[in-house]
Amino acid sequence: MTDGKKIGFIGGGNMAEALIKGLLASNFPAAKLVVSEPIESRRNHLHDAFGVSLAESNPELVDLCEIVVLAIKPQIVDEVLSQIAPVWIDTKLMVSILAGVTCTSIEKKFAGAPRVVRVMPNTPALVGEAASTICSGTHAGKGDLQIVRELFESVGMVQLIDERQMDAATGLSGSGPAYIYTVIEALADGGVREGLRRDVAHALAVQTVVGAALMVRETKVHPAILRDQVCSPGGTAITGVSTLEKKGLRTTLMEAVSAAATRSRELGGN
Repeated sequence: MTDGKKIGFIGGGNMAEALIKGLLASNFPAAKLVVSEPIESRRNHLHDAFGVSLAESNPELVDLCEIVVLAIKPQIVDEVLSQIAPVWIDTKLMVSILAGVTCTSIEKKFAGAPRVVRVMPNTPALVGEAASTICSGTHAGKGDLQIVRELFESVGMVQLIDERQMDAATGLSGSGPAYIYTVIEALADGGVREGLRRDVAHALAVQTVVGAALMVRETKVHPAILRDQVCSPGGTAITGVSTLEKKGLRTTLMEAVSAAATRSRELGGN
């Protein structure tokens, strides 16, 4: 994947941990993974659980690694980039997973021709089922994109898109797990209201969502067709779907994607 290059993570949160787990599962050596993280408990957790190396500072991590993953909050990106810009050289590859932050805005913080690839993953990376989108900055080449694609395929599926589409992807797949968690919770609550035990309702709601998603993925049949196959004339499913349409579920979900995409643009100052 990376021809023996070291991969460094600036930020040791959930997404960094998910990528580390995915890389190790793909037989990437722990000795070539480095983390810089200000919270001591997180540093110790990542070191003890996965055997990764720890850097004392962000500039030290950049010095040690050929590939650097920015896994921080967008609000502190300027501070972090100002720390590493003096030691950055163009032979290194930067991978940004920051919502709303464009490749161009990162490139402007560095001299030379920094190679930047932007990624929008999502939290199911923690269980190897991420939906990630990637795009290239001005100076990154096809080989850089391939490295990043393989890196994120270790924790799920990857789609290559144009950067102008990244805010939309943030609104859909980046933020989407939160919508689905809300749906699962609501389905379970509905089951409880109708008399099911909480644990039974929760298990049924979770498996129903998993099974339905797998049906769409594995059969490659449009979800509208699969829905129609469930909705027999005058039956229970069509009655439930009718209620969803009356209450505006479809429109609400569409507006949630748009609202999250708008927020992504705001975070990036776009």
